[in-house]
Amino acid sequence: MRHFLCTALLSCLLFSPLSQAQLPPDYKMVLLTENFPPFNMAENGKNFARDANIKGISADIVREMFKRAGIDYSLTLRFPWDRIYQQTMTKANHGLFSTSMSEARKPLFKWVGPIAQYQSVLVGRTGQHPVVANLESAKTYRIGAYQSAAVSQHLERLGFTTQNALRDQENIRKLQRGQIDLWATSDPVWRVYAREQGVSDLEVVLSFNTSELYLALNKDTPDEVVTRLQAALEQMRTEGFGRCAQHPEQC
Repeated sequence: MRHFLCTALLSCLLFSPLSQAQLPPDYKMVLLTENFPPFNMAENGKNFARDANIKGISADIVREMFKRAGIDYSLTLRFPWDRIYQQTMTKANHGLFSTSMSEARKPLFKWVGPIAQYQSVLVGRTGQHPVVANLESAKTYRIGAYQSAAVSQHLERLGFTTQNALRDQENIRKLQRGQIDLWATSDPVWRVYAREQGVSDLEVVLSFNTSELYLALNKDTPDEVVTRLQAALEQMRTEGFGRCAQHPEQC
């Protein structure tokens, strides 16, 4: 009964005339994302795309959220991640997905979600990777990661020195060349990249953290926007929309 009442309250808030009237009629958000399959990626696989040419589990959820909330937006996929991260943090009415909400990031944005989740893992070459019992024992090895990504930031906070690449896919080539021992990445993202490159001799060595993914909004974003988007997302959850977002490995 409590869950039902909360859902009803959110629906009333989302669709009430007062709520819809609090934003200027020409209000529009600029949404940014990157290639992070299967959550968000360009239709053609390149590092730039707009609107309908962007697909993925999170992209579908975000589109539906904005549709239900009655908020206009533009959607652009760019590279690198660090660029769009800084752009969202410094420019009003900007949003960024899919990103994890770490303690360090939490005060930098306003948040809507979670919209999906992933697992942080260490990946190595099958039959050739070091055996690590826990994350601490991996510190003695050369670990490749993606610059400014949540996984690399998490390891750096734990005292790791990672070899950060501008593209996560570069770490596949580094593993094969013996330039790194392990690849710190996201599951199921790494599986998509390996499949795209025709690489089949990789496996998870250690799984060490489950993270939820969010839509991060510039801190100057009106609270009304956050409220309406979150209400839309909660309503979608009650309908079972976006099941793959929580278990992408099963879809």
